[in-house]
Amino acid sequence: MANTSAVAASALRQFAFFDAHPVKDVHDLASSPEIFKSASEISTVVSSSAGLLAADIHGSVHVLNQDFVSSMSWVAHLGGRVTHMAERNGVLVTVGEEDAVRGSFIKIWDLGKTDKKNLAPALLRSSKVQPSNKLHPVSCIALSSTLSFLAIGLADGTVLLYRHLDQSLSPTASLTALPKARIIHESSSEPITGLGFREPSADTDAKDNHLHLFIVTTNSVYLYHVSGRGSGGSSVLLDEIGCGLGCAVIDWRAERIVLARDEAVYAYGLQGREPPYAYEGYKESILTHHNYVVVVSPPITATTTSPATRKLAAAAGVDGDASKVTVFDMENKVVGYTGMFAEGVRQVISEWGNIYILTNDGQVRPYSIQNHLTRLAEKSTSAKLSMLYAKALYPLALSLAQTQHLDESYVADIHRQQGDYLYTKGDWDGAMACYVKTIGWVKPSYVVRKVSHPFLVLKFRTIGLKVILQFLDAQRIHNLVTYLQELHALGLANADHTTLLLNTYTKLKDVARLDGFIKTESLRSDAADSKGELPFDLDTAIRVCRQAGYFEHASYLAKRYGRHEEYLRVMIEDAGKYGEALTYLRHLGADAAESNLARYGRAMLDNLPEETTQLLIDICTISGPLTTADAWDAASQQSSTPANTPSYLSYLALSRAPAPEDKEEESKAEEEEGESAELPKTHSGAPAPSEEKRPSPTLYFAHFVDHPSYFVHFLESVAARRWGQSLSPLLSSPPSSSSNEDEGSKKRDQSAVWNTLLELYLDGGSQEQQGNALKILTSDTLPCDKTHALILCSSYSYTPGLVVLWEKLGMYEDVLRFWMDKHNATPSDSFASAEVVQALARYGPSHPHLYELVLRFFTSTPELLTRHQVDVEKILEHIEKERIMPPLGVVQVLSRNGVASVGLVKGWLMGRIKEAREEVQTDQQLINSYRLETNAKLKQVAELEDPMHAKVFSVTRCSQCNGQLDLPSVHFMCNHSYHQRCLLDHDTECPLCARQHGVIQEIRRNNERMADQHELFLSDVRENGFNAVASGFGKGVLNMTRLEDIAA
Repeated sequence: MANTSAVAASALRQFAFFDAHPVKDVHDLASSPEIFKSASEISTVVSSSAGLLAADIHGSVHVLNQDFVSSMSWVAHLGGRVTHMAERNGVLVTVGEEDAVRGSFIKIWDLGKTDKKNLAPALLRSSKVQPSNKLHPVSCIALSSTLSFLAIGLADGTVLLYRHLDQSLSPTASLTALPKARIIHESSSEPITGLGFREPSADTDAKDNHLHLFIVTTNSVYLYHVSGRGSGGSSVLLDEIGCGLGCAVIDWRAERIVLARDEAVYAYGLQGREPPYAYEGYKESILTHHNYVVVVSPPITATTTSPATRKLAAAAGVDGDASKVTVFDMENKVVGYTGMFAEGVRQVISEWGNIYILTNDGQVRPYSIQNHLTRLAEKSTSAKLSMLYAKALYPLALSLAQTQHLDESYVADIHRQQGDYLYTKGDWDGAMACYVKTIGWVKPSYVVRKVSHPFLVLKFRTIGLKVILQFLDAQRIHNLVTYLQELHALGLANADHTTLLLNTYTKLKDVARLDGFIKTESLRSDAADSKGELPFDLDTAIRVCRQAGYFEHASYLAKRYGRHEEYLRVMIEDAGKYGEALTYLRHLGADAAESNLARYGRAMLDNLPEETTQLLIDICTISGPLTTADAWDAASQQSSTPANTPSYLSYLALSRAPAPEDKEEESKAEEEEGESAELPKTHSGAPAPSEEKRPSPTLYFAHFVDHPSYFVHFLESVAARRWGQSLSPLLSSPPSSSSNEDEGSKKRDQSAVWNTLLELYLDGGSQEQQGNALKILTSDTLPCDKTHALILCSSYSYTPGLVVLWEKLGMYEDVLRFWMDKHNATPSDSFASAEVVQALARYGPSHPHLYELVLRFFTSTPELLTRHQVDVEKILEHIEKERIMPPLGVVQVLSRNGVASVGLVKGWLMGRIKEAREEVQTDQQLINSYRLETNAKLKQVAELEDPMHAKVFSVTRCSQCNGQLDLPSVHFMCNHSYHQRCLLDHDTECPLCARQHGVIQEIRRNNERMADQHELFLSDVRENGFNAVASGFGKGVLNMTRLEDIAA
């Protein structure tokens, strides 16, 4: 059965993955390490976390560093030898023989602690291995990775298992306190040749993830369930094929046990034997090194060696003592090294990433390595892959990379090498399949250049992507499509890749695949990624579709992903679907439509003036959505009709080809379904949107340059609906309020709207429009800028408007001068002078200075004076009545030219002279009375100041109560007398005179305060002129002497 399986096994390929190097002593480079010079005394060597552990036949254990120098050594088994060792987590288990003890002895050491007495590791446990009265040597041992279990195999076929070994190693327990060994397997006729624990895997979902023990005898392989559910039973037979001592080892993953037999190498897992690996010849020992298995064949003899081995030995010139070492990878079926060692091999060691071969003592042969220790160093990964590339063994290279867990970059490079190889062989499909697997690691430009024309490989950076397509045949272009599609599916494509892929679709005229790429891929991306990231560059896709004339696809992408400007550019510039573009703009709302209307507003007005005007009105007057869901659904259904005629602008700008007309029904249905899925989230079922800030109407003024009538409608509607302002009070509507509108910007917008409306009315020229302009100017509620309106009326020579504005601005003199200039331009026309009279009648009473202006005008020419002589007389009477001008001023005005005669003003002058004389006479009388009163006062003061002048009081009645005076009475020097009872206590002044003098003193104090208020005095002078100055002199303001100045 074994022979049949071995024959069916696959043959192994030979490679030189390892290089042999002799190991020298650090102190003597001419010889091997000192400890291995007597290799026959080395009993066993194992690797550990502390270093390499070497035991000899004298019972000593040595800890070696990387220079093979002993850093620690101690006698583990006194007077005996160490037969087996195993180390886990710094704990060493040794099995050996001692002179004082019959049978095998087990000891457990702590390599991390040192005994201060003998400088050896701390001895944790020491016990004899004796399952029965009969003594049998230990053939092999196995230690679990967690130190929980220790298995010992005996030569009589018995297997002992120590459970919970780690828990028994407490320092307080006895030195011999080991768990009781349990016999888990017995086979009296079959010695135990191998043991190995199958460790639980890291995959917690594995079917059987418990600890198991492989038991190997000379004729059988068993499996024992150590821990977990179902443990503790008897061992299970896996196969009736065993192996010799030293020919069984657990693999590097601790998942399988590997057996070396003469006909093949076998591996066993939990489910039994796996496919064998053919390797004929006798085997002496086996060892695992990472993913490799090292097999040592016994010395060469004519009867025990295969013909191939004898042929190799003969070619090497060695005799029958030579041993063969083979290193092969069981998973990849590769032989990594084969070598002959003339002295024979004593032991193979795996440590520090290398394989060390310890040979026996013997005479040095010419071919043999002249050393007792040889290091097999594995070549670098790149070197091993280069060997495989040289033989085109790319599947083997991939398997090797997977086994050694190489980085994905190595795997991608292998696929690239394989793709290049298949490409040179003409296998385009196979090469592209390999290139697809390099996405993410190999630059896409490398693959694009590969599948392109050889000439284009050199010119790739200097030519366009469209030119590449012209050099590709049908087979290569399909391969290129496959690669580019996968590149986009993984989200690693850039704009150039998208351009190239879409151009391949357009060159092939494959509308179905174009639909699948643009629509299906985008839907899949939205479903797989919450962020909605596209597997292609959106801007590039839209641009290429436009250039190729596929406006339907370009509009689909722009509409689906909210590229409003691109969608409008396609619909307006390319497809010419202004209605659908208008509906789309209405859906966008004010904020989004603002920037787009800035570009396309004029084009929309040129083609759909009424609809576009209404849209602009709604944008400026409505806060919130501009359309309903039903209107948008209807527009979306209309937009599903493809546009077959590109605009002239599209041909002029990009030289695009017209879109194909043969659209399939299925693609139409898919497009309608896609558009129904991409409807906006402002339907009736969605929550109401928040109030948006309405844009300023001034943003859209420039669009109406060629549409003045629609501009007037726009402005009138915005003013009426937004602010409730209209020329007709009956048509005014309540304003649509907006809490987001700033008061300052609101006033600026209103002023701009009505200023523009006024200009449009004036520019129209019709009577109705000029009437509307006059309504704006005469309205007190419409916020029209008067200065701006004045400039407009002057520019358009609109006389009624000018007059109204001058009146509103208080520029009455400008009104009179305007009619005066009008008369001067046409002296024969009496209309202008009549308007002057009417204007004076309206403005003169409130602005007296206009009378002098009109008087000068009427006396400027004889014709005017003759025509308006009565008006001149009325003006003179009004001037005299209101005291507007002094007579001298009137005379100066009339005498400036020879138009007015003296007879015209003779009567007026005589009356003025008479009035002046009467005023002089009245003033003279007042002066005389003031002088008499002053003299009387001065005389009275002099009498009071004269002490020699006696004062006689002849008053008989009280000045307070007007009663007859009686005693006691009080007389004052001012000739006032009072009853004493009529005066207040301590009243030393005459009450009547004190009140009069108090008023005079208050007036003087006020005058003193006024003397310091210069600004008030100057303003009074500006208003009243000489009268204010004279009044100041009369009050003493200008010549008042202050008490403070006198005191100073």
